[in-house]
Amino acid sequence: MNQEASMITNLEDLETFLISVENGGFGLTNVAGIAMATNNKDGRRFVAVLDDKHQLLLSRWVTEEVFQTGQDLVRNGPSRTTH
Repeated sequence: MNQEASMITNLEDLETFLISVENGGFGLTNVAGIAMATNNKDGRRFVAVLDDKHQLLLSRWVTEEVFQTGQDLVRNGPSRTTH
């Protein structure tokens, strides 16, 4: 479910993605959490939207910089509610 063309390259885009998930912008159901993760196969970083059984619903690749600096944003949620 990763979309190569929509890699998140800055914190503003990460925040927009998080807000969109929270507001139902992707039409996902049963969303239980969002996490930063690393692909075991190639080490690439991504943000993952998970259901209540920790199954992947949606993900987006992120740059290493976004992975390192955006963890608190994912953990604590976005500060703004609309874009």
